[in-house]
Amino acid sequence: MSTYARPVWAEPVFHDAHGRAFTYGDRWGGESPPEDKYSVDSHPERFAPLHEVADALVTHLLGTYDVGTDDDLSCAADLLHPREDVVRAVRLTPTDPDAAPMTFVWTSYPGVVIHAGVLHDFPYPNCGCDACDETAGSQAEEMEYQVFAVAAGGYREAVRGRLSPWIDTALRAPDGSRSGTSSSRVSAALDRSRLTGGRRRLRSLPNGWQPWPVRASHLS
Repeated sequence: MSTYARPVWAEPVFHDAHGRAFTYGDRWGGESPPEDKYSVDSHPERFAPLHEVADALVTHLLGTYDVGTDDDLSCAADLLHPREDVVRAVRLTPTDPDAAPMTFVWTSYPGVVIHAGVLHDFPYPNCGCDACDETAGSQAEEMEYQVFAVAAGGYREAVRGRLSPWIDTALRAPDGSRSGTSSSRVSAALDRSRLTGGRRRLRSLPNGWQPWPVRASHLS
């Protein structure tokens, strides 16, 4: 079975307006960040290593699971919220139709958005503002958690409500060490036919999304 290893990179050092060196990740020392930092995205380039992480994850998934692959910019249309800064898109479709497909989208921001299943996009970073103080490392960890949870069958989606629907998602790490849920209101801009199709698809999965099938050559 393919072994995944996160790419290694050096954490960049930046300088504030006073010339003081700092790194993202613990910039505010546990204190609340200044209000004006919520609207500032000073160094998006710090997320560039996420492209390498996505490359490594796709390579690992292709080497481990029985999936079809489509490497084409047109796959970015899978995203619920279209992006104009797409530089690459890869769709991975498990041979088991009850396993959730994933589409990796690389953006020039730089960042990565992963569409999983039928009705959810996972952006990395979710927010790149200075106040949130995220790093490529913290976002890589989130990406890996989500990807491995989906591939292991630890991913659930549900739509609730009619007039003002919400999309609920749940993730569980393969080893059970971590789990979480989230809910988001359906955007008014979302094509309602896509929402209807998503509802129908999820109703056809009484046991939720299933684990991705492992390549026969890796079965013991």
